[in-house]
Amino acid sequence: MTASRTGSVSSGPPLLEARTLSFAYPRQREILRNVSLTLRAGERRCLRGSNGSGKTTLLHLLVGLLRPMEGEILFDGAPVTDRQNLARLRASVGLLFQDPDDMLFCPSLLEDVAFGPLNLGVSREEARRRSLEVLERLGLTHLASRPPYALSGGEKRLGALAALLSMEPKILLLDEPTGGLDERAWNVLVEELSRNSAALLVASHDEAFLTAVAPEGFLLREGTLASFPPEESLREHHPATTQQRPRRFAS
Repeated sequence: MTASRTGSVSSGPPLLEARTLSFAYPRQREILRNVSLTLRAGERRCLRGSNGSGKTTLLHLLVGLLRPMEGEILFDGAPVTDRQNLARLRASVGLLFQDPDDMLFCPSLLEDVAFGPLNLGVSREEARRRSLEVLERLGLTHLASRPPYALSGGEKRLGALAALLSMEPKILLLDEPTGGLDERAWNVLVEELSRNSAALLVASHDEAFLTAVAPEGFLLREGTLASFPPEESLREHHPATTQQRPRRFAS
């Protein structure tokens, strides 16, 4: 099954594509079955599904952290089948892990944010410039010299996002990005994603957040993927009666 919704941002070929993916963990039932999706430049899509439905697994497959039992991943039209294409994929696709502690490991937040650009071959001066700029946009400049273990949960999450944004990825894959965020940080995240030009696929249970940044996309259920909202619901109901309005927080 192919679940795809054409957006107004781009009508070109898919930047990231999954074709008939199937996956199961060892000695467990199949968690994904014949899953296909496309993401074009600038598109914004949600990934909905209950706990345990396979959202995180799918995101890990898309960035090459897991290998499918069947099917393939294509980036910019090329199958990700060797180290060279995997390196191209990971240089352009940023995955925000559900646990930000998995992404922060340097002595200071600034070093963590600069690590990605440096790893891509960017000069130290440019990596520092990018990092300070991103930290300022996310309201984290005052935490630049602080070690990650001394940050709050919400600060770590925004810090992990900063580490992705400093790499200037073409695609952002976000796994429950609003977890642990207070009202100010929630607003900062929405504003940042609203002005960022990267394609977006976000897995979240935060309905207000999805309404604000990516109300349409995919629903993962019983191992298969479908469009969200379903076409029949769009015909039967006015959108205002089926979606929550985004939260508005005072700064």
